[in-house]
Amino acid sequence: MTNTQHAFATRGQAWRAPLALTLILALGGCLGLGGKVPPTLLNLTADHAAAAGSGSSGTYRSAIAVLDPVAEMRVDVTRVPVQVDDTTVAYLKGALWVERPSHLFRHLMAETLRARGKQLVVEGDPGTSALKLGGRLIDMGFDARTGSAVVRYDAIKERPNGAIETKRFESVVGGVVAQPGPVGVALNQAANTVAGQVADWIG
Repeated sequence: MTNTQHAFATRGQAWRAPLALTLILALGGCLGLGGKVPPTLLNLTADHAAAAGSGSSGTYRSAIAVLDPVAEMRVDVTRVPVQVDDTTVAYLKGALWVERPSHLFRHLMAETLRARGKQLVVEGDPGTSALKLGGRLIDMGFDARTGSAVVRYDAIKERPNGAIETKRFESVVGGVVAQPGPVGVALNQAANTVAGQVADWIG
C-alpha cells in the first residue's frame, strides 16, 4: 500500500467510527436501550367480553350502533386529566392512553353489549340502525381532591323514528394513589361499571 492509499484508509476509519457511534446512539433512542423511561400506556379492557367463536348476524336496521361520544376538551387527549381544585386541571405524570378516551370507551361499550348477546352490535354510524348509542364523555380522569378515579358519561339513545332519550351515568372509585398503575386500574373499573349501567339501560 502506498503512503497516499494508507492516508486515505486512515481517514476513512477515522470518520466511520464516530458515524457508527452516532447510529448506535440513534437506534438506542428508538429502541429504548437507554435514556428516558417511556410513559405507562393505559387501556380499557371489558370485564365481560364476547367469547371466542361467538357471533351474531342481522342487518344494520336491526343493529345497535355504538358511536364515539363527544368528549370534553380536557378529556379529548391521550393524557389523563387530574382535577386539582375546582378550577385547575393538570395531567398525570408518566401516563398516556393508547388512543383517545372517546374511542376506548366506545370499544368498551360495544364489547359489553356484545357480551350480552341480545342483538347485533356495530361500531360507528352505518346510517340506519334499530338504535344509535352516543353521548358525551364528561370525565375520565383522576380527582386529586378525593383521591378518586371518575368516569362520567351522558348517554343518548336514538330510535329510527327520531325518539331520543338521555341519561347521565357515573362511577367513582376511591382510595386511589396518584400513580399511573393504580389510576389506570381504577379508571378501567369505573368505565366498566358505567358501561354495565348503560347496557342495563339499553335493555
